[in-house]
Amino acid sequence: MANPSSDKVTINNPADITVIVGYFIMVLSVGIWAMFRSNRGTVGGYFLAGRTMTWWPVGASLFASNIGSGHFVGLAGTGAASGIAVGGFEWNALFIVLLLGWLFVPVYLTAGVITMPQYLKKRFGGTRISLYLSVISLFLYIFTKISVDMFSGAVFIQQALGWNIYVAVITLLLITALYTVTGGLAALMYTDTVQTVVIITGAFILTGFSFAEVGGYSALLARYGSAMPSNFHSMDPQRYNISPQCYTPRQDAFSLLRDPTTGDLPWPGVVFGIAIVGGWYWCTDQVIVQRCLAACSLTHVKAGCILCGYLKLLPVFLMVFPGMISRVLYPGLRGLMLAVMLAALMSSLASIFNSSSTLFTMDIWTRIRPQATERELIIVGRVWVLCIVAVSICWIPVVQAAQSGQLFDYIQSVSSYLAPPIASVFLLAVFVKRVNETGAFWGLIGGLVMGLCRMLPEFWFGTGSCIFPSNCPFLVCGIHYLHFAIILFFCTSVLVLVVSYCTQPIEDQHLHRLVFSLRHSKQERKDLDWEQMEKGRRARREAEERMRESNNSDAVAEEDKKSGICRLVGQFCRGGGGGSQDHKVPEAPEKLPDISEDPVWKNTVNTNALIMMAVAVFMWGYYA
Repeated sequence: MANPSSDKVTINNPADITVIVGYFIMVLSVGIWAMFRSNRGTVGGYFLAGRTMTWWPVGASLFASNIGSGHFVGLAGTGAASGIAVGGFEWNALFIVLLLGWLFVPVYLTAGVITMPQYLKKRFGGTRISLYLSVISLFLYIFTKISVDMFSGAVFIQQALGWNIYVAVITLLLITALYTVTGGLAALMYTDTVQTVVIITGAFILTGFSFAEVGGYSALLARYGSAMPSNFHSMDPQRYNISPQCYTPRQDAFSLLRDPTTGDLPWPGVVFGIAIVGGWYWCTDQVIVQRCLAACSLTHVKAGCILCGYLKLLPVFLMVFPGMISRVLYPGLRGLMLAVMLAALMSSLASIFNSSSTLFTMDIWTRIRPQATERELIIVGRVWVLCIVAVSICWIPVVQAAQSGQLFDYIQSVSSYLAPPIASVFLLAVFVKRVNETGAFWGLIGGLVMGLCRMLPEFWFGTGSCIFPSNCPFLVCGIHYLHFAIILFFCTSVLVLVVSYCTQPIEDQHLHRLVFSLRHSKQERKDLDWEQMEKGRRARREAEERMRESNNSDAVAEEDKKSGICRLVGQFCRGGGGGSQDHKVPEAPEKLPDISEDPVWKNTVNTNALIMMAVAVFMWGYYA
């Protein structure tokens, strides 16, 4: 067998190296600057950036957290294989992200929560629903986000530098962990802003060179239809009984809405199925919502969502079309391409690491150790990042084999089997007061069973390919995953409503500022989980008192013994901005955030939202 690295074109010229080194210096400089100017010594400062972020880092961080290396590889790969329909996932988000800012975040803010499981715990009481959401969210992070991003980014680096794929993964993780584990959310959001500029600028340049090389948009339209795989001439399709559909471009490659039965992305699934999965991701996922909760006001949340929406117009032009062009030719600019890929990878991974540590720390560890102090919670959150990374690395071989190598399809299919029940429960929890804990729980369990009945056989039999078809029975795997998401969402919603209406309702005194219709209520709310919350507060106060008594006597002497380097490392790891390690309870602030808005700015963001929706409708209509 030939040397596998012999056909790689590695990055070894000064211009490419300068671009990559400059990128790393810029990102790490911003990350370190953000570390020392932000308060990372408290739970609110570390996980929510002190609720001080303005609209532009919020919007940029929303975009950068969503656009990972899996997007670059997945969107480009699926675009090369089947055309622009995959762009529906991006343009659907323009509408969903407005629901996030206008309907969901106001309720999350008035609820006074840090995590999404905390919201469900306040809304329904009990512990089983919040625990389920924490576990399933961490599962989705590992199997649909972290491992996919690491694999796709490492593949690109492997091709560019000739490294072993696992060496590339470990290197990326060490660099990302430098500011993820120590920096907190504020550092991530500021570095995300830099990453967004790098991603967009680099992608625009690469797209410009790609279109120039192929001869423009009209030339792409003409040449894509006759572009065959590079290895097509080396095989005999008739000998291997390969259908022409496997290697010839689709006739509907430039259409967003495709046949409901024969289309690879059928239009009912694109319109409704993507909206359901998108509702889960944009409106209930910790990675996204956490950035909005860090904003300094509701108006800044809405403005950030609008900025993110406008940026989501770009991936079709900057990722899908270049992927289609790559089917015709292979463009250059390797150093800039690597910098863009690294920016997408690091921003996405860093965001997921921070949010997963928030979920584990605030919703699982506090259940195990209700007396844990703030310092312990922050340390546990950092250690959890290392654990989740190790599991994700072990999952990479499965990602390589799934969905015939089309990463974006892999991500969306797994999400379609597990996410619709969560989207259903959150939607009903926010907008239907009559929904109770029993209905929500059994809706989640019933939806999970349905989703696993589809997902597990598909993984067992495989999704198949043109050369090696899957043996999965049609009754199980024959329904498109986006159509399955619609069915699963509908069945879960019916189950939640039926069980809720057959059991006792939750009184309004427990729902003030927890549902959309009562978001402006000024009445006192009696939380359903107040006894457990109060018990946890007392346990933490007692633990902190014991820690202060044991530490105060020798704290000054111990500090004097430290060298200058040790003090610097301690400041780097503990946090800046004057944060105290003994700051009290790791809950959201007792004073609920004010969701009132200045009329002028409220009308400004509302007008911009209408303009953005008009642009989105035009783009959908033009490419439908």
